[in-house]
Amino acid sequence: MAAMKVIALQSGGNGNCIFVESKGVRLLFDAGINGKQAQSRLAAHGRDIADVNALVISHDHRDHCCCMGIYQRKFGLPIHVTKGTLTIASKKDRLGPLNDVRYFTSGSTLEFGRVRVETIRTPHDAVDGVAFVVDDGTKRLGILTDLGHPFERLAAVMKTLDAVVLESNYDPEMLTNGPYWESLKQRIRGNGGHLSNIESAELLSGVSTRPKWACLANLSEENNDSDLAVDTHHRVLGKRLPLFVASRYDATDVLDV
Repeated sequence: MAAMKVIALQSGGNGNCIFVESKGVRLLFDAGINGKQAQSRLAAHGRDIADVNALVISHDHRDHCCCMGIYQRKFGLPIHVTKGTLTIASKKDRLGPLNDVRYFTSGSTLEFGRVRVETIRTPHDAVDGVAFVVDDGTKRLGILTDLGHPFERLAAVMKTLDAVVLESNYDPEMLTNGPYWESLKQRIRGNGGHLSNIESAELLSGVSTRPKWACLANLSEENNDSDLAVDTHHRVLGKRLPLFVASRYDATDVLDV
């Protein structure tokens, strides 16, 4: 049986885009990198972006949505997005003409052939942000970033996953001593901000040995470090769970679920 395939094409404040392929369905989640980058990084792994069935947008922050119009016009991808997200995104960025928009409601489940995408409303400080669970009937992948804080439903969702792309945005000490102004620090560590390395690790510690791997994502350039993020998770989890780190500048290898 063919495995679900995952490629984090990029993850971080300078742009986010994740590719998932299963049961003949190919999806992109978010469009925060330009079309040329998405196309070339997929091609490097033997995938053609024109074969993608849909683009699904998580929220209105530009590092997740600013290039959605390019993906549609250049590659013909239908855009799945909430009305609230598109309304705010259109005010922030010049998205250009969008000719194939398919609205969904946060909390609903999308269907693409034999693949279902559950959308989970998050407390992140966006107008209508969601995280995702991709379910192909055999495996379940979580795409859980820009979460706000470890809200109640998150722990329950984590226990159902076979693999997860999980936010691990900042190290608390680096954030406290870093260059950001105080109001921004408070926003990041607040209820509408991001998960720290320790919060991410504690979420993973609350699940059984079911996940095959975790890919740490959305690492801050100023307030985190990939080695530090991994070390924090190892201190909490030991080394029982394989860990990957999604880059701010390039794609991961193809990850099998």
